Amino acid sequence: MFEIAEYIGIIAFSMSGFFVAAKNKLDLLGVLIATFLTALGGGIMRDVTINKVPFTFSHNYPALIVIFVLLLLIIFKFHKRNSIENKALFILSDSIGLVSFSISGALIAIESNFNLTGIITMSLLTAVGGGIARDVIINEVPFVLKTGFYGTVSILIAIILYALHTLHVTTYTNISILFFAALTLRLIAYYAKWSIPLK
Repeated sequence: MFEIAEYIGIIAFSMSGFFVAAKNKLDLLGVLIATFLTALGGGIMRDVTINKVPFTFSHNYPALIVIFVLLLLIIFKFHKRNSIENKALFILSDSIGLVSFSISGALIAIESNFNLTGIITMSLLTAVGGGIARDVIINEVPFVLKTGFYGTVSILIAIILYALHTLHVTTYTNISILFFAALTLRLIAYYAKWSIPLK
């Protein structure tokens, strides 16, 4: 279940990172860095935090997936399109990446016998760590800090997975239901412009 969530997240965040790089008109090196950071950065931070060899460094597939997705997007000239960050494909890919990495981060934390605080932290770190690193190097306010229900979805996923684990019902079916429910929530929150007010 972890590897499935991880690979889905890598594909989705590769697309998301590419779109952000294209929007900022980065050169080829900039696109490579932004794409790799978005797709792999959060997972590397997660694994280093739990003192584990990063999944990306022990398996060849993550980097190959990023390169494959990057080449496809370039071949089909997605970088030539205007206002690409506002397109439905960007929102969908970014939302899928958020949900997938939130799940993989929480599962790793559960496997490491972390408490609820640790599970939430690992879920968030995996989901938003790479995106924050990307936004910092291109001098933008991190995306997670600009949209109300982004990090919140990750936290909710972590809490629900903790509850499923406590009840001993962490099954493939339940995680699949959680994936689609969280994805639906994120998309509804984005298009309905939900936010958590400061007041």
